[in-house]
Amino acid sequence: MDPEIRDRIYTFLAQKGFRKTAQRDAIITAAFGTEKHFNAEDLLAMAKEIEKSVSRATVYRTLPLLVECGVLREMDFGKDQKYYDPNFNQHPHHNHLICVDCDRIVEFEDKNIETLENCITKRLGFSPASKIVRIEASCDQLKLMGECKNRPKPG
Repeated sequence: MDPEIRDRIYTFLAQKGFRKTAQRDAIITAAFGTEKHFNAEDLLAMAKEIEKSVSRATVYRTLPLLVECGVLREMDFGKDQKYYDPNFNQHPHHNHLICVDCDRIVEFEDKNIETLENCITKRLGFSPASKIVRIEASCDQLKLMGECKNRPKPG
């Protein structure tokens, strides 16, 4: 985990009156020890691998703090639950493609999208403050081959 992010988190938590605990440290380590997007239940499972005493309540209380701190981004991938993106600090301009067949999330960056966003906002009299691009798509491999290695197996 990036030491600057860890310092930023613990400084923020201390300013909010939260102390450093083994459970909170396990949650933070788990959240930033992956490049994959996760929901609260995923994070609970990952954190419990580090520290068995991590509770669901502590995970649900810590996630909004990490978002408020600005080190974790809350995402809506259209699945009726919140997902979290630990990678936006290293890649602040990345976008997401979500496979509607297998739920795989692919991150990508594209300078053309940034240019288009800037052109649209300027033309309409705005300055971009932030952006989230989410593309939902069907898997070409599944369409062509009848199977996709990322699709969950039935049963």
